[in-house]
Amino acid sequence: MQPGVFVPTAAALGPFCRDCLSRARSLPRLSLSGLHRQMSRWNTRDSSSPLPSQDNPRILITGGLGQLGTGLAQILRKHYGKDNVILSDIKKPQPDVVESGPFLYADVLDYKHLRELIVNNRITWLVHYSALLSAVGEANVALARKINITGLHNVLDLALENCLRLFVPSTIGAFGPSSPRDPAPDLCVQRPRTIYGVSKVHGELMGEYLHHKYGLDFRCLRYPGVISVNTPPGGGTTDYAVQIFHDALSTGHHECYLRPDTRLPMMHISDCHRATIEFMQAPDCQLSLRTYNIAAMSFTPEEVAEEIRKHLPHLKVTYNPDSVRQTIADSWPVRFDDTNARRDWGWAPDYTLEELVSDMLRSIREKRTNEGLPDS
Repeated sequence: MQPGVFVPTAAALGPFCRDCLSRARSLPRLSLSGLHRQMSRWNTRDSSSPLPSQDNPRILITGGLGQLGTGLAQILRKHYGKDNVILSDIKKPQPDVVESGPFLYADVLDYKHLRELIVNNRITWLVHYSALLSAVGEANVALARKINITGLHNVLDLALENCLRLFVPSTIGAFGPSSPRDPAPDLCVQRPRTIYGVSKVHGELMGEYLHHKYGLDFRCLRYPGVISVNTPPGGGTTDYAVQIFHDALSTGHHECYLRPDTRLPMMHISDCHRATIEFMQAPDCQLSLRTYNIAAMSFTPEEVAEEIRKHLPHLKVTYNPDSVRQTIADSWPVRFDDTNARRDWGWAPDYTLEELVSDMLRSIREKRTNEGLPDS
């Protein structure tokens, strides 16, 4: 926490963060000097409207222009209203993103500005997607450390200060070569060997610590590789499983940077979004953990290629393993054990490998047709 951080009173904020508040008062160097400033900002925005509740949240998504943010925002806006879900990023959004709902510039390394966004927009839920992924992070460790760890600490502090429900995704990359691989349980030795994985384990543990010590409503899901159409690959080790579909329909040839037998957990983006929303909506009393694995399927490059060939028999795949990405993949689990998520809050995936492949090919064909591009 930074000096001068304040903790609003439960009477002022309503019923949704009393436990968080009662514990947060024990934090060092806190004062209530900023309370009236914060409440006046809220009241000047719309003094006639009630403060947001957890049943009708005001949601901020950081790193919203990556693979997951825009799709999650679209679904959340259907649940809670267009104006109650704010996308943010440091990049310029496309016109369709701006037209679809509120978008704000937000740098997670700028603590003061991020604090102003949270206060002025009366945010109650924060989805923190800002991160440098595994392969990109290994190429720029210093930047990954700043974004993935310093940015995380800013978000943790602000979530605690403002009694937010905070979702921070973790990843398959949070496991390492000494972890159980088939399957990997929720609780086990992790010890990853990438800065991405180290930062994710750090986030899991910091969130759990702040939950148990101060009542922060921290929630975390370990995502497998996420497969989607609308956003290009962003530097992750599982990106081949997105690129192979585009290559199959554009050139008929895909060069894979992993060995053909490299098995990894994967998930359709629709299942990923649904898991995130169901988890955020779950009553706190149902959660026995703060970080859960979620699983859908596991496959190898050769297995997904064979499934694609049922639709596009001409697909050719060559293998040219990249030493960095292959080493990362070899340290990760081949399957997730998500028993606890299924038991505690009813998680179950919808998409099998066959359904995923059919949906990806259909969606990419539609996108290419709309852009005037031919299929191979």
